[in-house]
Formats: sequence, C-alpha cells, structure tokens
Amino acid sequence: MGGSQVISSVRVRGFRSLADFSWEEIPRVAVLIGANGSGKSNLLKFFEMLSWMMKPRQLREFIAFNGGASDNLFGGERVTSRIEASIRLMTDDGVNDYEFVLAHSHPDRFFFMSERFRCSRLDTPGKAPWQMLGSGHEEVNIVDPANVADAKTAREIAGLLKNCSVYQFHDTSDQSPVKKLWDRTDSVRLRRHGGNLAPILLRMQQEDLRRYELICKFISDVVPEFQSFVFEEDYPSVYLRWEHAHFDKPLGAHLTSDGSLRFFCLATLLNMPPERLPDIILLDEPELGLHPVAIEKIAAMIKVLSNYKQVIVATQSPTLVDCFSVDELLVLEMDRGRTTPRKFDADQFQLWLDDGYSPGDLWLANLLGGRP
Repeated sequence: MGGSQVISSVRVRGFRSLADFSWEEIPRVAVLIGANGSGKSNLLKFFEMLSWMMKPRQLREFIAFNGGASDNLFGGERVTSRIEASIRLMTDDGVNDYEFVLAHSHPDRFFFMSERFRCSRLDTPGKAPWQMLGSGHEEVNIVDPANVADAKTAREIAGLLKNCSVYQFHDTSDQSPVKKLWDRTDSVRLRRHGGNLAPILLRMQQEDLRRYELICKFISDVVPEFQSFVFEEDYPSVYLRWEHAHFDKPLGAHLTSDGSLRFFCLATLLNMPPERLPDIILLDEPELGLHPVAIEKIAAMIKVLSNYKQVIVATQSPTLVDCFSVDELLVLEMDRGRTTPRKFDADQFQLWLDDGYSPGDLWLANLLGGRP
C-alpha cells in the first residue's frame, strides 16, 4: 500500500496511566492539554515506545531505561498483567492496522502474546484479514516479516512508527548537549535534545541558504539582537555561536538565555526540509521559557509544518492553545489514576467563540475541563 500515512486512531490498555485509553480521528495537528499529572507525558512516552520497538532489539532497552516492565504497567504487574495496543494508519490507498499484546513475565520483562497487522484497501470492499506475526517473541516481528504475504505493508507500518520522534528542548543546563562540541557529520536530522543543532545549521547554510536565512529571520523577530550564526569548527566537531548586534565577539551557547536557545532549536526543527523530518513529530511543552510572541510564532510554524507532517503537541500554555481550534484539542483528565480523554467540536462553543472567547479562555474558565 503506497502513499503518505498518518496515525488516525490509537487505543491503549494497561500502559502506565493509559489504563483504557482511546483516541479517534486524530487530526494532522493535535494539541494535548490537561492538568499536571493527567497523562500527557505518558501518551507521548507510548509513542516513543512504538518508535523504539521498531528498531532491532530496542524494546528491552527502552523498558530497562524506563524502570522495567512492571513500572510501565498501569498500577504495576499486580494490577495489570499486559499492555494491549491498536494503531490505525490512514494512507492514500486505504487503512493499515497494527495490533499487539505485551504480557508481563518473570523476572520483569515483556513478551508478545500476539502481534498482527492488516491492509484494507479503499478499492476493495470490507476489511482485509489479519496477518499474524506469531507469539512468544520478545522483540517485534513486523520489522522482519519474512513469513507474511504482504511484507510491503509491514515495512510501511514499521517505518512510520519508527519515525515517531518526541522532541523536548528543556535541558539548557551547563551539561546540555546543545552547549557542547558536536560531530559535524551528524547533520541529517535534529536530535530530540537539539545537541546537533550546530551541524544541522552549518549544513543548511552550505546547501539551503534560503531556508537558513528564513530561520535566522524568525529568530531575529524574537531575539532582536540576533544577527546570524557563527560556526566554530574544531575538526571533526563544530560549536554554535551567534553574532550579537552590539558586540564584536560572537556569543556561545553557554552565554545564551535558556528561552533563546530553545527557540533556536524549535525554529530550526519546524523549518527543516520535510524529507529530513520524522513522519510523526511530538513536541513536549515547546512553550517553556518563551515570550508569548515567540509562542505564537512557534504555533504558526507548527501549522505550516502540519501540511507535510503530523504534529502532536503537549502544552500548558493558554497562549499556544489560542492559536488552534477547539476541535484540534484533546483534553486529558485523571480519574482514579486513569487518563481519560475528552474531545470537543468547535460548534459546541460557537456562542462563546462569537462573544470573543478564545480556546485558551475556554480552558481557563474550565469549560473544557483539563484543570487541577
């Protein structure tokens, strides 16, 4: 099955606070809101797990990095014994479905009770039969579907899920990767922590000057003293500096404000060439440390990017929420330790919106929920 793919629905049972979580009709750009601890990070972590799973022998590594199998089950293994997941992908030609069940086993690991997929074409009536990928294995089989009839669809599903990337540029400490020398050859995709920002921008300056200058323009709109980047090379590494309007000596990342550094990363990520971006981009609280004007510019970039890629944003910012429509919001609430989603249609609040209320106002007024 060819054509572009987007995730259209997700159902998860048993993963952390996602005890019985269902999200239907996922738009190309979606904004997650809710109180602290409502499960936004757990939903992003599930997508991150999907990405790790699709890499050779990486599920066990992901689980080990995240506290072990029991810690990733709702209430632990005494309450929940398995994770069940169903992911639907929409393509130009039809629907791809992928489902799996991960069961807890001693001493503290997962194994697949089942794994299956199917491809239902638009030009064929009814749903296609499931293609089974076995049971008892500890890593996914869909990445190496040697014994299935539709290996092409299996590869497409695995490829899209592998390319779900969660970006969080919160770490601007002295030990932050973005403040260090970085291998200049690591210049294809921006890493989730932004550590290879200098190689990415250097390559863009050399190969795509118009795009590079656009990013610099966006940055100067938010940081008026910014003029351009300077790349300090110490072969084979490169270090990021930038020219200040009032100083002769370029400033290093270590002398840059946290908010400015995060905006450098976000503006670069959201204006990368589409072919050098993941298929699904997930942003965890991109507003952190940003001026409201900067937040509005980030929202505008997200909207443009959503024409090419699917973008899911978790936020606590009413300013960011104001930049999107009510039907692009997913409100997460916590109910007895379980994350419960709520979706709304903009028509439900049309009278409020006509009276000048914004989506952020509706959230703050607790008309959407998602409050502590």
